Amino acid sequence: MFYNQNIDRIFTELKTSRHEGLTAKEAQARLEKYGRNEMQQDPPTPIWKIFIRSFKEPLVIILLLAVLLSLISGIYELTNGGDLQHARSSFYESIAIMILILINSGLSIWQTVNARKSLDSLKEMNNHQVSVLRDSSWEKMSATLLVPGDIIGVKMGDFIEADVRWFKVSELQVLEAHLTGESEPISKVTAELADETDLGDRKNMGYSGSTVTNGNGYAVIVATGMDTELGKIAGLLKNVPDSKTPIEKTINELTQKLMYVAAGVVLFTLVAGGFKTWLTTGTFSFTSFTAILSTAIALAVAAIPDALPAVLSIVLTIGAKVLSKSKGLIKSLNSVETLGSTTFIASDKTGTLTKNEMTVTRFFTNGIEFEVEGRGYEPLGEITPKDMTSARQFIVASILNNEANVSINETGNYVPFGNPTDVALVVLGLKCNIDRHELLNQKAEIDYDILRIFPFDSTRKMMSVVVKAGNEFKVLTKGAPDVLLSRADAKTDQHAFEMKVNKFASEALRTLAVGERIISEDEALNSTMEELENNISILGLAGIIDPPREEVKQSVETLHDASINVVMITGDHAKTAQAIAAKLGIISDDESQVIEGKQIDKMSDDELFNTVEDIRVYARVSPEHKQRIIKQLQRHGEVVAMTGDGVNDAPALRSADIGIAMGINGTDVTKESADLILLDDKFTTIEHSVAAGRTIFTNIKNFMRHELTTNVAEVLSLMFGLLFITRDIGHVSSSTPILTALMVLWVNMISDALPSFALGYDVPESDIMNKPPRDTHKTILDSKMMMRIVVRGVTMGLVVFGAFVLAARKGMQVEEAQTVAFLTLVFGQLWNVFDARSSKTLYHRNPFSNSKLIMAVAFSALSSLFVTMSPFFNEVMGTARLSAGVYLMLIFVPAIPVFLISGIKAVLLKGNLYEVTD
Repeated sequence: MFYNQNIDRIFTELKTSRHEGLTAKEAQARLEKYGRNEMQQDPPTPIWKIFIRSFKEPLVIILLLAVLLSLISGIYELTNGGDLQHARSSFYESIAIMILILINSGLSIWQTVNARKSLDSLKEMNNHQVSVLRDSSWEKMSATLLVPGDIIGVKMGDFIEADVRWFKVSELQVLEAHLTGESEPISKVTAELADETDLGDRKNMGYSGSTVTNGNGYAVIVATGMDTELGKIAGLLKNVPDSKTPIEKTINELTQKLMYVAAGVVLFTLVAGGFKTWLTTGTFSFTSFTAILSTAIALAVAAIPDALPAVLSIVLTIGAKVLSKSKGLIKSLNSVETLGSTTFIASDKTGTLTKNEMTVTRFFTNGIEFEVEGRGYEPLGEITPKDMTSARQFIVASILNNEANVSINETGNYVPFGNPTDVALVVLGLKCNIDRHELLNQKAEIDYDILRIFPFDSTRKMMSVVVKAGNEFKVLTKGAPDVLLSRADAKTDQHAFEMKVNKFASEALRTLAVGERIISEDEALNSTMEELENNISILGLAGIIDPPREEVKQSVETLHDASINVVMITGDHAKTAQAIAAKLGIISDDESQVIEGKQIDKMSDDELFNTVEDIRVYARVSPEHKQRIIKQLQRHGEVVAMTGDGVNDAPALRSADIGIAMGINGTDVTKESADLILLDDKFTTIEHSVAAGRTIFTNIKNFMRHELTTNVAEVLSLMFGLLFITRDIGHVSSSTPILTALMVLWVNMISDALPSFALGYDVPESDIMNKPPRDTHKTILDSKMMMRIVVRGVTMGLVVFGAFVLAARKGMQVEEAQTVAFLTLVFGQLWNVFDARSSKTLYHRNPFSNSKLIMAVAFSALSSLFVTMSPFFNEVMGTARLSAGVYLMLIFVPAIPVFLISGIKAVLLKGNLYEVTD
């Protein structure tokens, strides 16, 4: 602990000199000992590990088993002189499935690498330079090279890049909101402090990640990297386990069910096929078993949505791209969907819900209260009453007793320089068309000169300047109202000011009093500060607040409409938090209950559990409190998103189901902990992200509905053929499968998967943000969705089976009959994709609103027709060319059941399509 030690003892302990600093040789030795001044991070996962990890997905494992069985079947036929056509088909099937698996792996790698590059660019933006004393000379170097014992100098606007002990300060004020949650700068001192001083009160210390808002100072570095207070909090993250996202849980659940289905289908096929062979031939051989195994493999593949891993990756990647256009960087594909399931958004206040820009919103002078519009540093906003004559003296005194400034940078944004409170007064002056620079450069009616400055300090709680205003001399003073009122002259209406102080405070405004005293030239030049800062005539009172972000209120309202609860969790004062929450609509009024950290300390986990769902504002909380709040919400089954920008938010971000960090003002630790980074720091982007997450899940659900309907049709058509074709039909043998395995794969991978990819580009239905979040504890395959899948799948399967039987009875060859069944299935599911787009009916959505879907359907249709006409695909897939009339029938006849079922559904509900859901 360095805050309670004499500074000379610290220099001795660290073996450094305040005048010479460390030598370059000693600094290098300490760098090797302590490591670089940066947060330790787990090394990035190698590409090869990401590739291998993709093969551990349950659905991919099933596909790999299908590859293995196909290879075994093909190798047996090839080595034992059996059916060479069957052997070739088995090898083709294995290759096709492996290509699908590799595509899925490639997508995972591509997304991971892209996210990693984006994060690296963010880190590069935060690589700051620091003024360091080495070998008796000051030099600029990267903050990562700092070591304990280094002497650094900082000035207004600098970042503090390590934990330091101050030994020389001049009006130094530091903003530590990222660590403590306090929005006010802390005035720094050099004297040693008591042993039991809390972290937030250690005014002789500076902490990594803080910002210098005023003055300058010199310090010795006492801790770097993970040894800093920031690093200690980062270390808490290692104890927070990663949890599966809702979509991962859903897919795992679906996969388990599909594994049982596939196993059941294979077992049933082997038993039924073997029994059928024994009944028809009276014998059973290994050769006949391989034929049955081939059918079983086709059925197993038909029972599984082969393209599901690839489609999920692509649809989620599409969602990530949509988010990036809205300034959201997603680090994990699955996190896109998690936002759509969110029920609670717990947000830090400072810098997230508010701008972290102090703004004057009220001021009182000459008996008149003025209201100021506009927020932040941009000097725009009306002031009412508009007659500013009576306020000019107060405004002039406020901006002359001030060393802050605002300027426009190259991007056109207003950038502050100086103490945030002083900046707020300067901006107020500009809104009143009173510029400090013009006052001091003889561009005003009165020529002003600043003769002396008495800087602000935390003991006096005042700042004063002595000015010459034309031929008159004045001392201008600003500071805490109670201090100035205690030094006020007899003319000041103390009661009126005290009433306004209480009124402003009740509105969570920080109050600042401004006064003046007319003095003689001799007093101006020779009197002491103590003599001048008395008998002050109070000119007015400013009410200052860290303003809410303008867009947040509408976002909160939209989120409430979506049945998502917004919770403010802050380290700031309860009254301030309550007022801000009321302004943003997080709570209904400023009388709503607020719980402070000290109250949470007194609560058991069960007591907090019983309270947490009803509280919307938490104040004076620590990182541990935030984690407890999130944990108890999760115990209720809530899906919690946590937003923040400071390092004190990082553990909570990791504990939440999804962590959301600010990309501009957020610390590196916060960004590393987050799943989503808001590159524009706008809370509105969270609202857009929630809508994107819901859209993504809806599109995934639509894909599954479409894909599983096709799978049911494939399985049933094959099963119908296995069970009900017990004798030869024309040229078609009773043992001939309705579809070959490669036909099933073609449907799953091409004619089914490509339209499913295009579903990822579907715009959301209009009411998507007026519905409650989906219940992540309920399976995606609920009873209504299963009924819809079964009805449409059985119908399509019967149509495919009927088309095959009809073709066989018309005397077609085996390949022709299978091609008829193949195209009936292809066009049946291509028409069905338009029905699958909506949870209501086919007629609810404009079929041309998704141009990519139209193109995907057209490509799938044309390519499927092509493989029946190409000699190469005739050889590989067992297809055959058909007549023009048959092609025409196979394109349009499968549409009849799709339109008929949707029409019946609409008619039964008397045209009230908006109430039709899965």
